Amino acid sequence: MRIALLPDEYLPSGTRVHAKMFHELALELQKIGHDVVVITPGGPNQSLLLIEDSFEGIDVWRFRNGQTRGVGKVKRAINESFLSINAWRAIKKNVKSHPFDFCINYSPTIFFGPLTKKLKAHGACVYLILRDMFPQWIIDQGIITETSIIARYFKYFERINYKTADCIGVMSEANRELFHRLHPGYANVNVLMNWADTQPLDRDSVSTNWRNAWELGDKVIFFYGGNIGHAQDMTNLMRLARAMKSEFNAHFLFVGQGDEVELIHRLKDDWQLSNVTIKPSVSQASYRELLTQVDVGLISLSARHTAHNFPGKLLGYMNESLPILGSVNEGNDVIDLVNDNNAGLIFVNGNDEALQQAAKALLASAELRMGMGAKSRHLLEKYFSVEFAVKQIFHQSKL
Repeated sequence: MRIALLPDEYLPSGTRVHAKMFHELALELQKIGHDVVVITPGGPNQSLLLIEDSFEGIDVWRFRNGQTRGVGKVKRAINESFLSINAWRAIKKNVKSHPFDFCINYSPTIFFGPLTKKLKAHGACVYLILRDMFPQWIIDQGIITETSIIARYFKYFERINYKTADCIGVMSEANRELFHRLHPGYANVNVLMNWADTQPLDRDSVSTNWRNAWELGDKVIFFYGGNIGHAQDMTNLMRLARAMKSEFNAHFLFVGQGDEVELIHRLKDDWQLSNVTIKPSVSQASYRELLTQVDVGLISLSARHTAHNFPGKLLGYMNESLPILGSVNEGNDVIDLVNDNNAGLIFVNGNDEALQQAAKALLASAELRMGMGAKSRHLLEKYFSVEFAVKQIFHQSKL
């Protein structure tokens, strides 16, 4: 089949986990014989409407579009609103001459819905991989109100996304139940967990000693990598760092970008947290190297969430055998999944005392860290391989 993949960012420039996930998906689809094209936004100043190139053997179409990262909420919303318009303008001749049989759309963003509608009109079956129920989570956070004009605007595009999809894959059973409560009437909603290449990084290929580069020494590093935004409630992890100030051998490393970067810098200064290092996003290659040099993988989700996200960063932690520590919204499947498999310790956000005690236990025992790390790795191999994800996508789409 000829397959189009629609991520809102992609390698090598993309720093978020889903950029890497979609590359792994593309490689697997190509390996089993499909013709794969990744369609993704390029830069606002690229000379052509469409630049066709390749990355590690995968065909990539980058259409000219405004920046959707690091530009502020309003400008980002405007630029994302033009994703489908700009994409179709750039690719329509290619699609009309050589249509796609299948399209895999990733949300968020919600703004590829009109593009998938065009691809569907030219013969494509559409699979929507739904990770965040946007705009519901920003309503939960109180960033916008349910009845506001901007909420109605976002929900309009959200409905296009859902109505155009022949199949929708959410990340957990709890999310499927929530989806049906929020959006009744959609029959083909299935569980599709996140995935990862399950090959750990060859330690001999690691070129940078990040501990030395960032003067982290031989301390036990509690690492958070990825989006640093409202949905993650980064104050939650900063409270943990503050509670661990007296633990000389513990250090907290935050690497990423997002709306709460300024907040965690301010909290570090206000609380005088010498046990915290904050760095901007790094390349995917550097990120993988980092994971081989830290000790505990941290996650956090806001207690206000109603959707039950499975943070994609967990897959990177699992791939490098890191124990997982964190707290998330009540009812989130990830609590039982990680805790029941002894892959780490996850609590309901707000249970600060339990989180602190778990951090101290992991700090005190290298044996506990190694044991949970091994179980973490086993959990990845059991449930989160890219091969399993591809089989699920095709089975659920009845292809």
